[in-house]
Amino acid sequence: MSEFAFDASLADFEAKVLQPSLEVPVVVDFWAPWCGPCQTLKPMLEKLAEEYAGRFLLAKVNSDENPEIAQHFGVRSIPSVKVLYQGQLVDEFNGALPEGQVRAFLDRIALPPAGGNLRQEAAELLAAGQPEAALAKLVEASQQTPDDEAVRLDAAEVLMQLGRNDEAKQLLAAEYPQQADRAAGLRARLALAEGAADTAPLEEKIAANPDDHAVRLELSRAYAAQGRFRDALEAALEVVRRDRFFEQGAGRQALLNLFEALSGEQHDDLVREFRRKLSATLN
Repeated sequence: MSEFAFDASLADFEAKVLQPSLEVPVVVDFWAPWCGPCQTLKPMLEKLAEEYAGRFLLAKVNSDENPEIAQHFGVRSIPSVKVLYQGQLVDEFNGALPEGQVRAFLDRIALPPAGGNLRQEAAELLAAGQPEAALAKLVEASQQTPDDEAVRLDAAEVLMQLGRNDEAKQLLAAEYPQQADRAAGLRARLALAEGAADTAPLEEKIAANPDDHAVRLELSRAYAAQGRFRDALEAALEVVRRDRFFEQGAGRQALLNLFEALSGEQHDDLVREFRRKLSATLN
C-alpha cells in the first residue's frame, strides 16, 4: 500500500479522507470488483498518485462494501471520482476517462509541484511567442526539481520548436518511466522532423498528378517536419481515400505514425478528429 494511495472505509473515512483533505486534495475513487471500467481507472489513478508524489492523495472506496459513503456523495454509477479539499467537495467526474483527460483533471485540482510556477511561466512565455525565454525558465525549473520528467519533456519540446533537434534528441535519450507515452510521442515527432523538406516542389507534383500517392506521403512527412500537423494528417488521409491498399496500407500507417507522434494533451482534439475521419473512410 502506498503512502499516496490507500483503501478507505466508513470506519476510517474521517481519519484517512476528511482530515487530510484540510491540507491536500483527496481524490476519492468509488469502485467495485465487478465493474470493468473501474479496473481500468483504478490502476491509472494509483500510478498517477505515485507520479504526483503527494500533490494529491487517492482514497479508494469499494462502493459495494461502503454504500453509506457512496449514498452520501450521490454516487449513482461507477467508477465515480470525487475530490475533497479543505473539507469540501470541489470537483468530480464519472466514468473511465482516457489518461490525458485524467491528467488534465488532476492538474486542475492538485497542489502545485515544486518548480511548478516556473513551468507555468514557461508555458505562458511559449504562448506569447518567446520560446528562448520559456526554455530558460524550464532549465531553471529542472535545476530545482531534477526528477520532474514533465519539465524535461517540456524542454525537449521547446528545443524541437527552436530547431535544436540534436539537443532534444539527447534529452529524449533518457528514460521517462512516469511519462513514457509522452516521451514516445516526442521521439516519434523528432523522427518526423528529421524528414524536413521543401514542400513547394512536392505540392507542384501533386497538382500535376493527384494520384501520385508516394509523393503525397512524402509531402505528408514534409508537412509534419515543418510542424504543419493538420496538413500532414490530411495528406496521409487523402492517400487512404484514393487507394487504401497503396503499398499495403501505407497511408493508414502514416496516419498511425502521426497519431503516435502527436500523442499528448496539446494535440488530442486534432488526433481525435482524424481518427474519426480515418474510421469513416475505412468503413
